[in-house]
Amino acid sequence: MENFLQEMAKEKPVRFTTQQLFSFTNNYSTRLGPGGFGSVYKGQFPNGVMISVKFPKWSVDRRAEDEQFMAKTGTIGRTYHINLDRLYGFCHDQYMSALVYEFLENGSLDQYLFKEEKEIEWEKLHEIAIGTARGLAYLHEECPQRIIHYDIKPGNILLDENFFPNRDSTHATLTGYRGTPGYSAPEFSLINHPITHKCDVYSFGMVLFEIIGRQRNAIVGSAPCNDSLDWFPKHVWEKNEKDELGAMIVTCGIEEKDQEKAERMCKVALWCSV
Repeated sequence: MENFLQEMAKEKPVRFTTQQLFSFTNNYSTRLGPGGFGSVYKGQFPNGVMISVKFPKWSVDRRAEDEQFMAKTGTIGRTYHINLDRLYGFCHDQYMSALVYEFLENGSLDQYLFKEEKEIEWEKLHEIAIGTARGLAYLHEECPQRIIHYDIKPGNILLDENFFPNRDSTHATLTGYRGTPGYSAPEFSLINHPITHKCDVYSFGMVLFEIIGRQRNAIVGSAPCNDSLDWFPKHVWEKNEKDELGAMIVTCGIEEKDQEKAERMCKVALWCSV
């Protein structure tokens, strides 16, 4: 771990002390909620820049914790892209580990996507989808070493003040595969089957289906192979085979001016889910 931290000191992220985090967060007074990595707190640098401080979920296996911390810090610390959540720095000692990110004031996409009232217009949702795709393409194709996200879903697409997407949890885990039911590719359920970047592509397709329908694809935890399940992606496949995508998009409430883009998004989602 010490060798790793010395190497990270040569990179952009700053190593903060526990006392600094205590000050930045005002004694951890504002909890933002749980994240994929653990508890998250709101804070502020002395220059006024807002931050979020994320702490890992503790377990009895300190070695596994260190491996996951190194994986996350090592990969995110070397990635720089407008659609990726910016890592300012980290803290690690014998008592605690934490990552310090930029604070994105509008939270995650799932807070807006599944509400009855449409707080985000479809054109903005289309921009969010494109921005997410660009961030994912950077991880898969432009990084010196390909990074697999493992958990693409609306809850991990963070939005800034202009509802511009940034990506959370961009790391390759060394301690086991992650993923969320309803978004994970079928490969996750296969024993000894390699998990590749294509699994991220599948998950992104599931997110696109939810953006199109403005609803969850199905009840989380339900098996999509169940023929009796009203699974939205299956419904889209059937409409596509009948050349009825246009009519289906109308039923989703998408305005005429946006229907062509929505149909293209449907076809991309279908391609991702193959």
